[in-house]
Amino acid sequence: MSEKAEQTQQEREQLIELGTALTKSEKGSIYTLAIIGQIEGHQVQPETVKTTKYEHVLPLLANIEESDEIDGLLLLLNTVGGDIEAGLAIAEQIAGMRKPTVSLVLGGGHSIGVPLAVASKRSMIAPTASMMIHPVRINGMVVNAQASFRYMNRIQEQIVEFVTKNSRISREDFLHYMMATDDIATDVGTVVYGKEAVKCGLIDRIGGLSDALETLHRMINTERRRAEKKKQNNEKNV
Repeated sequence: MSEKAEQTQQEREQLIELGTALTKSEKGSIYTLAIIGQIEGHQVQPETVKTTKYEHVLPLLANIEESDEIDGLLLLLNTVGGDIEAGLAIAEQIAGMRKPTVSLVLGGGHSIGVPLAVASKRSMIAPTASMMIHPVRINGMVVNAQASFRYMNRIQEQIVEFVTKNSRISREDFLHYMMATDDIATDVGTVVYGKEAVKCGLIDRIGGLSDALETLHRMINTERRRAEKKKQNNEKNV
């Protein structure tokens, strides 16, 4: 098998196994990562459940950040949420990247999918997509209710702080959505759709795939110009 054929085969396997793809063009190289189904944490989910595994995503993001062959990251989200710590770990890693990043919520960006959606430098949502905002919940048996309550409060505060730091929504508005009891029970949360998610400042703008790619290419071009200007200034100072 030739080197090119071997690379094509590897990319095909990554697309099938990890939901990832690398697209190269004159405008730049974009790595597409899909966050789908349930965010899997320390516990393995049944084979019948579609999952995004954090042990795959974390090293992948590190590789994207360090690679000279990748100019930007496109994050496609259609997730019901999942493990809080795993989701926050991925979100923090995306937020800490220097390279241009754009997220696009398609279908749903629920629960811990909310921090993932706002972690990128620019966030978009399809008009029909939805996002569920709700208080932190723990499944299974809870030992020592008071300590567990404090733990849940601290985790919830971390989520609130992360989302408000990485979006335009105010703390008051986000907590209102999280704790709303008018129409939906507090333990379920509030569902916001495309236009409302943008109006409240949670997501930057309404858009589709072409909009996300156009924005990412624009960001890549800006980064290239900045790098070229820095290079020229360094050469002048030599």
